[in-house]
Amino acid sequence: MMQRFVDNILAITKESVKTVTYESLNNITRVINGLSALVLAVLPGKTTILEGIHGWELRPTFRGPRLPRWMENGVSSFNQFIHEFSVDSGTSSSEDYLSGEEDNDEKLPSTPSSQASRFSRTISFSKSATTLGSSENLQSSNLHPTKKSTIMKDHVVHCTTDRRRGVVEDLQLAIEIFIEAAFDIVHKGAHYLLSPLEVGRILFRWFSAHESGDKDISSNVSVPTAALGDTDPTPRERHSNFHQSLNTDARTCRDVITELGYPYEAIHVVTSDGYVLLLERIPRHDAQKVVYLQHGILDSSMGWVSNGVVGSPAFAAFDQGYDVFLGNLRGLISREHVDKNISSRNRYWKYSINEHGTQDIPAMIDKIHQLKMSELKSSQPDSDDETNDQPYKLCAISHSLGGAVMLMYIITQQIEEKPHRLSRLILLSPAGFHEDSNIAFSLVQHLVLVLAPILAPFVPALYIPTRFFRMLLNKLARDFQNYPALGGLVQTLMSYVVGGDSSNWVGVIGMSHYNMNDMPGVSLYVVHHLAQMKRARKFIMYDFGNKAANIAAYGSASPLDLAEYYGLINVPVDLVGGRKDKVIPPSMVRKHYKLMKNEGVEVSYNEFEYAHLDFTFSHREELLAYVMLRLLLVAPAVKKKTDTSQKVESNSRRLTKPSRNSSSLASEEEKSNTGTSEIESLGHE
Repeated sequence: MMQRFVDNILAITKESVKTVTYESLNNITRVINGLSALVLAVLPGKTTILEGIHGWELRPTFRGPRLPRWMENGVSSFNQFIHEFSVDSGTSSSEDYLSGEEDNDEKLPSTPSSQASRFSRTISFSKSATTLGSSENLQSSNLHPTKKSTIMKDHVVHCTTDRRRGVVEDLQLAIEIFIEAAFDIVHKGAHYLLSPLEVGRILFRWFSAHESGDKDISSNVSVPTAALGDTDPTPRERHSNFHQSLNTDARTCRDVITELGYPYEAIHVVTSDGYVLLLERIPRHDAQKVVYLQHGILDSSMGWVSNGVVGSPAFAAFDQGYDVFLGNLRGLISREHVDKNISSRNRYWKYSINEHGTQDIPAMIDKIHQLKMSELKSSQPDSDDETNDQPYKLCAISHSLGGAVMLMYIITQQIEEKPHRLSRLILLSPAGFHEDSNIAFSLVQHLVLVLAPILAPFVPALYIPTRFFRMLLNKLARDFQNYPALGGLVQTLMSYVVGGDSSNWVGVIGMSHYNMNDMPGVSLYVVHHLAQMKRARKFIMYDFGNKAANIAAYGSASPLDLAEYYGLINVPVDLVGGRKDKVIPPSMVRKHYKLMKNEGVEVSYNEFEYAHLDFTFSHREELLAYVMLRLLLVAPAVKKKTDTSQKVESNSRRLTKPSRNSSSLASEEEKSNTGTSEIESLGHE
């Protein structure tokens, strides 16, 4: 009787503490969200800033910036572990996933991730989970009350963590676990105090077990668990992944591609100055149509697959028969270099846009050429001259800084009389010209020009240095989705920083490549280089700050003006601008167009009602259709000859070897040996 009374008191007290704690936390978040709404209501220009966000309505209700739909219902690796062992996890999560995709099924192209494959995987997972759940429910009715409580507690934990959560949700979960643990200790203490005979029996068994030593070790044996397949009766060991236990979206580009059923390869490319780059591939080994996609600043290859099967350029190109390569510039958080001392020190970040265009891109394009020549060798047995005859056509799609990098690559390759191997360029809001900007960017330009040379030895790059704070930023982005007024305020403030651009900046921060493992960074020299372009009002290479260094790198006292060499571009170029783009306004894209047109380049120009990030992170069917149509304009592979009239004399301004630029930036520090390329196939063919 006394034991039951104590149990009831503890249960009531525990629920009361939980309720008070939850309500206090919820009230705090309501106050923060309410204050954010008040501040947002009085900020000037908020309507024009936020109107570009898909689904944003300032009145009559607040709705926060969104993540892409395919990311909203995903689970982290920690949650996958919970799904495997929870009671009803499989049924609920798979039903949510299936229902979330029903609307788009009719629009999906014939891809590895078609309706049938997704439906079969969903049904099989639901069937096994339902069977497991029903058997556990039958057994639970005969369990001891303590075990029942443990099962219910595990079920509550699963329900609280079945999706990726933000800081507030994690705090709620931590509070619940703490309260459960604390009251469990109090409950056991009260039980032992009211049952002294049971305490005596426990102590007697403990001393007996202690004296027996190692005679009975069965309790310490680790028994692997196994699951029976629907068709394969052989037990399969279950591998649990504890790598990501902080409940964040830790998916990589590889995970996204393979989860959708596409093949995948990872290729590690080493540049001439020793930087190790990741070139990712959705392979069609026998395809003669190849497309290379290059991301912009503070981005990675994830941007090209961020909209899932429908709406991502990488998947659309693969479905059209292209062999797809996704480039990653140096600057990812892995910071790999053949010299480990450089990888772990500030010297890693001593590069400008020069190195992106003259070392990163050449290394990746050369690797693509090497792979395709090897794979298509049997189909082109007479192709002996690799310079003028290649059995494939390579097109490049680039965004923002990636566009400037690709232009720099073509021009410098032409100046050095090397083949660039490209057949067409599609540049989405390309960088290069930046004088037409607002006061915010002008202020940043002046600050960077003054402070960058001083801060570079101490703060060589702009990135979040520790895994904890990267994880915290990723989780905060989730909170901004859950509390729309707070998310709207942060979105508005960030839009002010980038000149009023209406891109979904908060939604992008919540993307899975902005997690603790893969968040990209940007070198301060790259920022300094962009500021130099804005000040000079020209598309120039990096100015080393003294004539001697510039002469050594370019053969002249001033850095190369790349726009003067637009006449060397011998492939069609398609330029795309965004009317709502405030980072690179359409006037700056049109400047590229006019200069190319004057130099006789085969160039086209088009504009869309987009902001800067809409070109990659938003599902824009008209843009995707336009890009695919431009790719289809590429003619079959034919033999080409170099126009000798476009060659640059040996005594004119020309670039030295790319490694010279890197050594100048590093103040003539150690030169790295040229590495070799290595391909790592990940088994998805």
